[in-house]
Amino acid sequence: MTLRTVARAIEDAAESGRTGYRFVDEASNAEPFFTYSGVERATARFGGALQALGLRKGDRVALILPDNQDFVFAFLGAVRAGIVPVPIYPPAGLSKLSGYLENTLHIVAKSGARVLVTDGDIKRLLGEVQLRAQSLERIVAVELLRKERAAFRPEKIDLDDTCFLQFTSGSTSRPKGVVLTHGNLAANVRAFMQLGLKVEDAVDSGVSWLPLYHDMGLIGFVLGPLFHKNTVTFIPPLSFLKRPAKWLEVLSRQRGTISFGPNFAYALCVKRVRDEEVAGLDLSAWRVAGCGAEPIRAANLRAFADKFAPIGFDRRAILACYGMAESSLAVSFDNAGAGVRSDDVDGAVLAAEHRAVPIAVDSDQAVDVVCCGPAFEGHDVAVFAVDDVAGERRLPDREVGEIRLRGPSVTRGYWDEPELTAAAFAGGWLRTGDLGYFVDGNLYVCGRIKELIIVNGRNYYPQDLEGEAGKVEGVRKGNVIAFGTRKPLNDRERVVVAFETSVSDADAREALKVAVRKVVRQGIGLTVDDVVPLDVGVLPKTSSGKLQRAATRELYETGQLWTRASARKTDRLAVAKEIAKSQLSYVRHAIFGGDKKR
Repeated sequence: MTLRTVARAIEDAAESGRTGYRFVDEASNAEPFFTYSGVERATARFGGALQALGLRKGDRVALILPDNQDFVFAFLGAVRAGIVPVPIYPPAGLSKLSGYLENTLHIVAKSGARVLVTDGDIKRLLGEVQLRAQSLERIVAVELLRKERAAFRPEKIDLDDTCFLQFTSGSTSRPKGVVLTHGNLAANVRAFMQLGLKVEDAVDSGVSWLPLYHDMGLIGFVLGPLFHKNTVTFIPPLSFLKRPAKWLEVLSRQRGTISFGPNFAYALCVKRVRDEEVAGLDLSAWRVAGCGAEPIRAANLRAFADKFAPIGFDRRAILACYGMAESSLAVSFDNAGAGVRSDDVDGAVLAAEHRAVPIAVDSDQAVDVVCCGPAFEGHDVAVFAVDDVAGERRLPDREVGEIRLRGPSVTRGYWDEPELTAAAFAGGWLRTGDLGYFVDGNLYVCGRIKELIIVNGRNYYPQDLEGEAGKVEGVRKGNVIAFGTRKPLNDRERVVVAFETSVSDADAREALKVAVRKVVRQGIGLTVDDVVPLDVGVLPKTSSGKLQRAATRELYETGQLWTRASARKTDRLAVAKEIAKSQLSYVRHAIFGGDKKR
């Protein structure tokens, strides 16, 4: 198959007057539908509008666009013009505005974006970013771009050209700009759409609530379907988070065949979707229910299958996968139609000897590791000892080591980060920082190297402790973080479990602490040194909703975890000060910064 650029895929898809993108608008209760012919026209308008701002091929444009329709057309319009889009997540609220602005400034400055496109409301908050980002010439409201009718001037775009910069979500470090070429994306789309999902062009239909400023939502549901002319229905992410049943309603109504979500999404549906909300729905058309982007727990997926079987969900539809931004999106998929496959291994041996030894499912020491399938054709995935810096010897089956990748989907490096790029590769292999093992060609992922808890020479995976703690009534499942720390005495690794709870009574919280210690000791055989109950919304998360273990450990070690305000509670005075500061910066630039900054 001949690989095509994203720009060429847009032009080719324009032949379709039947399939395209549908955008669910909660505010107006409308669902505007654009055929791919309409998508081609809309992206040409946005591409022309960006060119009219003075942007040329190779320039970077930052996008902070919470509206899915605006984002898709602005992103694809930039790509067609050869302008490199830099997606940035929009502010989730005003309570953490200062941290949001610092992160946004970092991405804008590191990418060297000349223009930032956002909506009118967010624009008023970005004065500090405009003041401090040296390369940024102007911040433009998308409302103005919608009205622009400048002629679009097509650019010659090759597979080796940079398509966009995907900044990592920063779960373990500051965001880095992954450089993705048109060739990277074309190779990955072929891998996951044709080989992994086995899509039928213009027949399969997708439904997605995933944020479009991250790889699973953007590459998986904007770019992939574009290459194959499949219809996709986009739900605003907040609609799903507020009411998870919305996801299932749209899948039923649109007869969606493919949809993905992280592990927490399936757990959230089990917990919060009421039977009366889904009575009368039909999920029988849903043939691929993908799960990835964070550690997968087989129990959550099986619980989802059990709960929604009465409305037609087929448990064989569940598809576990593994991916990362540095490999465009997908690294491996399990076999479509196989359902959840997992490996029950001896947790004690896994911890002490770094080997995955099979054990009876009902054993007290059994640890369930989900199968993420084989590498895609044309790509290579292998496991090496962490200290094998040259990538010289692959580990045999069932030996745990670092997962490494090579192939046409893998990035050539991080934007303007030569040292980080060099450190990311070992003997031509991309180092993922993830631990895993192989069995008969299938990959099993254990966890992050940096997040291992090491006690008396044994390795413990934090997600295993978190899963046990989440079984306690009163602990918010999916909102638990376990980590190791040598503070305050620096004599040994101490084990800490922090969790969110809606329980406020002091005595009840003490009882929860006792219960968490007990279930972890019984389930993992590990004694927890400290248990920290927190208000709902306190644990730090990335823009994609991933729990930040490293950030939580830092807050714990500095004593800030106990005083941290819930993300759901807003200090109105502090917020007012941040907004005033940002708006003052905007005014200062308008007066003193020169016309090009306005």
